[in-house]
Amino acid sequence: MTASSPVERFDVGPRMSEMAVHNGVAYLAGQVPEDTSADIVGQTAQVLAAIDKLLARAGTDKTRILRAEIFLADRADFAGMNTAWEAWVPAGHTPPRATVIAGLARPEWKVEMLITAAV
Repeated sequence: MTASSPVERFDVGPRMSEMAVHNGVAYLAGQVPEDTSADIVGQTAQVLAAIDKLLARAGTDKTRILRAEIFLADRADFAGMNTAWEAWVPAGHTPPRATVIAGLARPEWKVEMLITAAV
């Protein structure tokens, strides 16, 4: 049996880690807004800023996102979320993406994003 690559975990808690890096890939936990009084554009911008910070800690950035999964609490927020997303994602680096309507864990959250990126 050969030794496998180590898994590096960030902000490890009793239930989950914010990010794990393995074999040159960063796997982010679902990112949610902190200020839930914001509208969908504001909540999305907060989530994207959190993603930027985690990716930087892993030594990568949004140009290396391999996949994005977006969860919205309300279909009516799709356009607003896209407004913030399109202002954030660099032209020519739009990743494969899925957006679904879902019951999020806290009713005040409008958006949650799950990101996988190359390191």
